[in-house]
Amino acid sequence: MRILGIDPGLRITGYGAIECSSGGARVIEAGIITPNVRAPLEHRLGALHAELCATIAATKPDVMVIEELWTAYKNPTTAVLMGHARGVLCLAAFAHGVRVRHLAHSHVKRALTGSGAARKEQVKRMVMIRLALSSAPEPDDVSDALALALALANIESVETRLATLGIA
Repeated sequence: MRILGIDPGLRITGYGAIECSSGGARVIEAGIITPNVRAPLEHRLGALHAELCATIAATKPDVMVIEELWTAYKNPTTAVLMGHARGVLCLAAFAHGVRVRHLAHSHVKRALTGSGAARKEQVKRMVMIRLALSSAPEPDDVSDALALALALANIESVETRLATLGIA
């Protein structure tokens, strides 16, 4: 199964595509999408959409997992802008027939480390271990995207086992 993890942002969107098999997981491609921050919002959203469409075409994921929106209530404008970014990223997946799942960052931390309160360094270390990487992916947006993909791999594996047992 191929999973594309997305850490959404209007300045930097991290992505990481992994291939999961019985032998573990490996990175197919990872990187960042960086729209021109001086461009009007609609141009930045268009760039996000176009670049993610190209990434989806290149990596051919079975499912895309995107981090759920989280922001402090004191920053409603940030929440609205992030909602725009998440919307065009989900639209790109839909346009390519790719199923979309949404995960909160605390679920990602719990799936990789066993604790929803794990520190970023702990999550990065688990990404390195699970993907047999010699160094942590940079920038953090890439590491976060790969963590999302690995977390979904864990979650879907458990869901499949439960369904096989007739529990799901």
